[in-house]
Amino acid sequence: MPEPAHHVDVVIVGAGVAGLSAAHRLTSAGVTTTVLEAAPYVGGRMSTEKVDGFRLDRIGQLLTTSYPELRHTPGLDALVLRPFSPGLLVHSAGRHHRAAEPAGGKGAGGARGALTAARALASAPRVPRPSRGAPGSPPRNPSRTTPRPSRPPSRSAPLGGALDQARLAAALARIAATPVRRLLARPELPAAAGLSARGLPARTIDGFLRPLLSALLCDPDLTTSSRCADLALHAFARGRLCLPEGGADALPELLAAALPPGTVRTGVRVTSVSANRVSTAEHGELSCGGVLLATDAHAAAELLPGLRVPSFHPVTVVHHAVPEPPLAEPALLLDADRRGPVAHTAVVSLVDPTRAPEGRTLVSSTVLGQPPDDLEDTVLAHLAELYGTPTDRWELLAVHHTREAVPAMPPPHDLRRPVRLLAGLYVCGDHRDTSTVQGALHSGRRAAQAALADLGVEPACTEEVLPAAA
Repeated sequence: MPEPAHHVDVVIVGAGVAGLSAAHRLTSAGVTTTVLEAAPYVGGRMSTEKVDGFRLDRIGQLLTTSYPELRHTPGLDALVLRPFSPGLLVHSAGRHHRAAEPAGGKGAGGARGALTAARALASAPRVPRPSRGAPGSPPRNPSRTTPRPSRPPSRSAPLGGALDQARLAAALARIAATPVRRLLARPELPAAAGLSARGLPARTIDGFLRPLLSALLCDPDLTTSSRCADLALHAFARGRLCLPEGGADALPELLAAALPPGTVRTGVRVTSVSANRVSTAEHGELSCGGVLLATDAHAAAELLPGLRVPSFHPVTVVHHAVPEPPLAEPALLLDADRRGPVAHTAVVSLVDPTRAPEGRTLVSSTVLGQPPDDLEDTVLAHLAELYGTPTDRWELLAVHHTREAVPAMPPPHDLRRPVRLLAGLYVCGDHRDTSTVQGALHSGRRAAQAALADLGVEPACTEEVLPAAA
């Protein structure tokens, strides 16, 4: 525990991924650093509950393999990312529709490749659905194990016809190939208005882009800045959606474990800060050459009154143990119809088998916005509709409601809010960048660079200039 006479170069308050990222940059440059965390564990909102052998994320934000900071942050070399199936499944009008992997996943291919992908998508069969009765009811034929074949595609497909799908595929290919600096130079609108201004058909927006962006941004009404939405689509189009193996807490735990022993101290509550001193509730004071606040926005504003506190998007994650997988693949299933509380759902144990005991199946479903009062019943009924299978035997494992889960990013949104408040006093977190894991890690990098500059210390190696990605 810290002692009153203890001195370090930099004290970081908060052991979320932003603070831990900054700690790696500082310690690798030879700067003595202590990370203080009030909770008994690291990770902040990136936490995972363990229940009967299941690993249940509290928020479970989606990652993408294209996030630059996942590749370049020290300490994450051992991070294993478990990808979803390429593309997405979209539920609309009682059917599953497959949305193909974005054309030009590395920013290549162009319109010709997009049109080829769109034609393939238009001719592909819909995903077979198992037979079912009313939501939550027993199956009509319990002995049936082969899914009922789907009907031929109809004109009511949520992505529209072949031409609509070609336009969508071309748009994704273009955004994948567009440099980030050009995306950030576009006019800024609410994301919903920005999509309409692109000239895409309403059915394509409502049937694919709206549910996709809602999942990526945790914003069901798409009030987010269109520039942030473009960054999210850019990251999606250039990579694969994925989850950290073992749970969301694997990422901060890897970062903490890779720091020098004794750097991170949990269970220490900070009560006040200045540029050269940190006071704690029970463990005295630390003198230092600088303080970096890496807490959530509310905690940072309590320690430094006057800091901006954004509004937030609430997120509720509902976890079920189910008798057998309701899907045959590790796909992300989006709801395009918005007829129930679930925005997206997945058989997470197919994506990452380490999250469920052997032989067990875990389904995790996300509710965006304020959840209904009868959450458990309405979620089960909605999942029965989305998966096309009875849910009466599904066992509720946990409901995690986080009122301030994701900082909102309405326009105008400054993607690079200052991290240096004055010499010796810094702040970082997803509330200073984009409201994603990429944004949190990148803000930690920026804050560490500012602190090193004020201390007159060169980074351990030349810092690569990374693009701002959602």
